[in-house]
Amino acid sequence: MKYNFEIKNAIRNQFIEGTSKMAKRICYGYTQDEKGNLIIDEEKAIIIKKIFESYLSGFSLGQISDELYQLNIKSPTGKDKWNREAIDKILSNEKYIGAVILQKTISECGIQFVNKGFEDKYLTTNSHPAIISVETFKNVQEEKLRRTKKTKHEYNLINDILSDISLICSNGNN
Repeated sequence: MKYNFEIKNAIRNQFIEGTSKMAKRICYGYTQDEKGNLIIDEEKAIIIKKIFESYLSGFSLGQISDELYQLNIKSPTGKDKWNREAIDKILSNEKYIGAVILQKTISECGIQFVNKGFEDKYLTTNSHPAIISVETFKNVQEEKLRRTKKTKHEYNLINDILSDISLICSNGNN
């Protein structure tokens, strides 16, 4: 158990120091330069912007999926059809505004769950170029709250994201 604690402690120290490689994990719309820094994949960034714009224009996740299929745009996993979950994750990912929140989920005994205050979260701002403005991202989160059929769990997740955005804004990332 001491070994496990030391590993977790070392990872947390990297979060605090801003040196964690987890902050540089590639997501759709980004690639890495020769030093491992995130850089925008211009072709995929257009798709990311389209997803955000479509959602704010009133499209449902299913309609966005259909639109991407009609445009022959492959999903992040290379499938012809995007699933709603992939689109929803893109719409909820703060990486698109140039920020990273580390330790949003935590693992205990091999089970991963959402960190609802059990452990500190670590915010890194301006760690890479933004594809989406903070304002657009915030508007999407507010629109997600406004739309119906949200479970209490989904409502709480979106509220957590909005709280994280407030933290990002208060740290000077506009």
